[in-house]
Amino acid sequence: MKQVERYKNEKVLVLGLAKSGMSAAKLLHRLGALVTVNDGKPFAENPEAQDLLAMGIKVVTGSHPIELLDEDFALMVKNPGIPYDNPLVQKAEELQIPIITEVELAYQIAECPIIGITGTNGKTTTTTMIGLVLNQDRQQGKAYLAGNIGYPASEVAQKVTKDDELVMELSSFQLLGTQEFHPHIAVITNIYEAHLDYHKTRENYIAAKWEIQQNMTAADFLVMNWKDAEWRALSEQTKAQVVPFSSIEKVDGAYLADGNLYFKEELIMAAADLGVPGSHNIENALAAIAVAKIQGVATEAIKQALQTFHGVPHRTQYVDTINGRKFYNDSKATNALATEMALSGFDNAKLILLAGGLDRGNGFDELLPAFKGLKAIVVFGETQAKLAETAKRAGVEKIIFTENAETAVPLAYELSEAGDSILLSPANASWDQYKNFEIRGDKFMQAVKNLEK
Repeated sequence: MKQVERYKNEKVLVLGLAKSGMSAAKLLHRLGALVTVNDGKPFAENPEAQDLLAMGIKVVTGSHPIELLDEDFALMVKNPGIPYDNPLVQKAEELQIPIITEVELAYQIAECPIIGITGTNGKTTTTTMIGLVLNQDRQQGKAYLAGNIGYPASEVAQKVTKDDELVMELSSFQLLGTQEFHPHIAVITNIYEAHLDYHKTRENYIAAKWEIQQNMTAADFLVMNWKDAEWRALSEQTKAQVVPFSSIEKVDGAYLADGNLYFKEELIMAAADLGVPGSHNIENALAAIAVAKIQGVATEAIKQALQTFHGVPHRTQYVDTINGRKFYNDSKATNALATEMALSGFDNAKLILLAGGLDRGNGFDELLPAFKGLKAIVVFGETQAKLAETAKRAGVEKIIFTENAETAVPLAYELSEAGDSILLSPANASWDQYKNFEIRGDKFMQAVKNLEK
């Protein structure tokens, strides 16, 4: 990693632990900073804080006292999930203390080029695809996955070399905390309305995503979904070279035509040969193809990687077949569009949908067309009434209410018959009942397994 001197003997406050905060605190300590960690979980229930204290790092747990900022910190590294209306964050802004997220630290120490991926949906799948195609038949170095995909960027960045690439999934929350962050290639998968409880307005949300290209130059590449009019308009404002991709028209980049995937007139592969189904995965593959071609990956290597990719956990993940019923885990569908895309790959007449979760104040009118013809829907969580109303308007006759994703499984099984599919695709975040979507998906899969007992 690069030898960074800027933090030596500087007071830095790390706000919020979890994986990213833990990684940031350890890195800053390694770089010679005088680190204080503040986390809301009580010390006795906080093994991460206990480990940091054992390393000689100061920890303050159980609350977020404003008086902490009396210590004249030079920097705050904020957990991405902590909103900017948090009183401690607001006070830091008032005191003009710079606030970053740990992806900024990762950029500062990384010796290799960074490929950053953001967007509303498809980030994890696209990030994984890019990692696979860049590593296919590779002779030197490695593409490392990092960021919002589950591997703290500031941890992974410590081990990369100049021969590697850092392929980073980036949320809008993470991008808001960037200042110098400068990817060589950036990918924007799509843009829809999401996380308005955090960003307050759609304009703020789009602006957060657009931060990914703020420091890019004419030597860099911005891979963009040309289907989105907003991104086409914004593309005129970037200094980077724009490389479009589209599933609906031929563009000067990656595109779908006559059932085949192309890059600038070159046939890459048939869309039907992709290892994952669905129109949304065609777009994800086109983005990965564009990145691979920019990086000089051979066409045959791209084709091999995309043929053998069979999806990521919690994203329309096949779980099991029990007495002729197929179960799928799409817990990562945390908004309506993701669920709409998942539904497009199934026959609604033989599908039972499990949906529900955190109420962010939005409705589900956009799901009306996708719900039509559903055999049944089982709803749970804070949004169950809203989803039930949408399903009723769509003409769904069997609408069942239950507590959570686990209790939905046996109810869905009772409604089904051989040849049906049962799909967990919640259309909502998990935080009303689960710590994250992974836990929700795991609970669902365990409930499926319990049916066999």
